[in-house]
Parts: sequence; C-alpha cells; structure tokens
Amino acid sequence: MGLQVVRVATRRGAVVLASDASHFYANMEQARPFPIVWSVAAMVDGYGRLRELAESPAHIIPGHDPLVMQRYPAPARELEGLAVRLD
Repeated sequence: MGLQVVRVATRRGAVVLASDASHFYANMEQARPFPIVWSVAAMVDGYGRLRELAESPAHIIPGHDPLVMQRYPAPARELEGLAVRLD
C-alpha cells in the first residue's frame, strides 16, 4: 500500500524502476515478497503490474538489490560501484 514505481522510456524499451515495490530480484522473480508488507497478496499482484509496465522482465530494476550492479555493469572502471546516468 502506498508504493510507487517509475516507468522510463529508453532506447531499449520501457524500463521500470521498482523501488520498494520489489526490493530484490528474488522478490519478484520467485514470488517471494519482502517480509514486511501490508498485504502479501497485493504485493504479488503488484509484481504482475510491474511486468505489464516493463518491456520485459529484464527491464525491471528492483530498488535495493546489489545484483543490479552485476546485471548493469559500469561503462567505465572509474564508475564501478556507482549508480549514474549517462546521456
């Protein structure tokens, strides 16, 4: 209840920044909700909404998963470990 996501139009399609709607990839990919939620059923339904909004499941970025840095490697060595926007 009360969570929002952001859908961003990119050259590779609609990317969804899930924030707390999916803390980790495992929450959504394995239907394992984060342990502190208002409603487990609503959260699992929300995972379906994330999939509807995104170009594909690979276009959903959870809010707190360190795996994001592995799935989206830095474009340059000096940027490793940082989340940045490049134009």
